[in-house]
Order: sequence, then C-alpha cells, then structure tokens
Amino acid sequence: MTGPAARCWPDLLNALLEGRHLTAEDTDWALGRVMAGEAGAARLAGLLVALRAKGETVDELAGLVRAMHRYATPLAVAGPAVDIVGTGGDGSDSVNISTMSAIVAAGAGARVVKHGNRSASSRCGSADVLEELGVVLELPPGDIAAVAEETGITFCFAPLFHPALRHAAGPRRELGVRTVFNLLGPLSNPARPSALAVGVADRRAAPLMAGVLARQGVSALVFRGDDGMDELTVTTTSTVWSVHEGEVREEVFDPRTVGIPRTDAAGLRGGDRAHNAAVALDLLAGRPVPRAVRDAVLLSAAAGLAALEPSTAPVAGRLATGVERAAAALDSGAAAAVLEQWRTATVKRAGQDRRQGLSGRAAR
Repeated sequence: MTGPAARCWPDLLNALLEGRHLTAEDTDWALGRVMAGEAGAARLAGLLVALRAKGETVDELAGLVRAMHRYATPLAVAGPAVDIVGTGGDGSDSVNISTMSAIVAAGAGARVVKHGNRSASSRCGSADVLEELGVVLELPPGDIAAVAEETGITFCFAPLFHPALRHAAGPRRELGVRTVFNLLGPLSNPARPSALAVGVADRRAAPLMAGVLARQGVSALVFRGDDGMDELTVTTTSTVWSVHEGEVREEVFDPRTVGIPRTDAAGLRGGDRAHNAAVALDLLAGRPVPRAVRDAVLLSAAAGLAALEPSTAPVAGRLATGVERAAAALDSGAAAAVLEQWRTATVKRAGQDRRQGLSGRAAR
C-alpha cells in the first residue's frame, strides 16, 4: 500500500487481512497515530494481531522502528557504543544473561548503552535486577549520558525514553500474546548505538531484525539458540546473522569451537530479582556459579565485543577473541569494579538531583 489515500485504518487493516504487505510509510503512519494518542485501543489491537497473523516484513518492521525513534526522547552518547539485549519470550525463565554480559563487556573496555524495561515475560527483567543491584535507573537523560562517560556503561529505562508508548500499554497487556512490540524494544534504543548484539526467541523474526539493522547501517550480531533460547546457547548450536555495512550473512555457531563445552540449560534457571541479583554478584565476585551461567555470559559479552568491531570474518573467530576478553574482565575483577562504579555514579547523581529539586521548591 502506498499514497495518502491508503493511510486510513480500514484500508490498512483490510490489506493485512487479505495477506498484503504494508510499506514502511504505512506502518510508520499507523504507529505514529497510536503514539500521538489519535488511535483507539481497537485499532492498535487489530494492527498487532493482523501483522502477527500475516507475518511481519522488514519494511513493516522498519516503519514501526522509525515511528518509535521519532516519538522517543533521544540520548546523546559520544563514540562507539553497543547494546546487548534480547527479545525475551523464549520461556526459559533464565537468569539475566544479557544484563550480566553488558557489565562484563564494559569491564572488557566496551562502552555499553543498555536499553530495557521491567519484566514482561519472566519473573525478572533487566531493570528489575539492576535495581536490586543498587543501580538507580530513573535519572534525567543528561545524567544517564554522563554516567556512560564516567563508567563505560549506562541504562536507558524504556518508560522514561518512550513515554508515548503509554497509549499502547493497555491493548498490549490485554492481548496477552507475543506481538511486534517484542521486537521493537531491541531495535529502538534511544541512544542509537553503533553496534548491537541481539538475541531473538522467534526464528522467523531474527532475519527480519537483522534486515532492519542492516538498513540502519549499524554493526550487529543477531542470534538465536537452536534450542529456542534468545541467547547464544550453551546446549547446542546457535544461528547467527552478522550485519556489516548493510549486508547480512547467516552462519551456524557451535560453542565448542571457542572452547565452551555443551552443557545442560538447567543451570541457567532464574528466579525472582533477589535470586538473579545474587547470581550476578556471585559471578562477578568469582564465587561458584553453575558452569552454564559463566559460559552463557561469556558468549553474550563476546557477541557485544565482536559487534563493536565490524568485520566480515567468520563469527567463530570473532567470538573466540571476545570470549578471551570477557573472561579476563571477569577474572581480573574489572567487571565487578564496573558495577560498583556504575552503582556509585547513579546513586550520587540521584542524590544531587533530589537536592536540586528540593532547593528549587524552597526558592519558590
């Protein structure tokens, strides 16, 4: 569908119901109306269900991402940066692998700008575990950017940067099924980092997300465990889509090629935020954790480090280098130091903001 005449809700929805694809302009327009508060819950629900039933395309997903960015609060972070993130929804209820990996990657020298939220499909999301670890998330954008400069890592709490999504919250919650919004979060980091490592639970969606990232001109590794996890799995092989200079290459990766043996996924089982935070602290402190946890974190951190260094080389070699760097960051205590610096920086800035707010009210 193209042209202004096509951009009315009945025509848009009828096209999807008839199995026809929309353009990026169509989906940009539709989500834009939702985020502007100009479309009701029924229209959004119809759009989400019809897209899911037909199967989204790269064009459709790219248009939705464009609207997300247009309505987001931007975050300016200098220099190359990476986000290590997963779509969730794999049903594994695992510990927070990507969050631990982000800390380890920062300990290895990467600048990490993580974008995330509270739990949607598990007991503990990235925001939940970080709060349990003492990191203050609800800071002004300027402070969040400054923390990245100070510590090498920061967190974009999605509700703060995507306030217009409040118009979509009700229909998403009431539908109770996976929709395209599960894919939009990892693609809509308000800092627009130069690199991404993205785990995807849905096999059909992974190449679509890689296609969108290719259009954005970023360097990325998109991956899915062949056991269904939205991670580089430790139980079997993973499929990896490498994004470099607008091109996508698909490969199969076996963790044994980088010295990581296959193991049972039971060791990855997570719990509530207190449990998952305790696992993270044990890992960073060098205390015993299940072998699967350490290995999964090393692989995910390696993916982030590899994405920051664009290359057409086979993914196994790139990940092998990343695993070595990630292991060194863990074993040296550098990753643990990053978490402490991050926590301290956010607590300090939260206190400053509170004092400034109180003094401002007193002056009035």
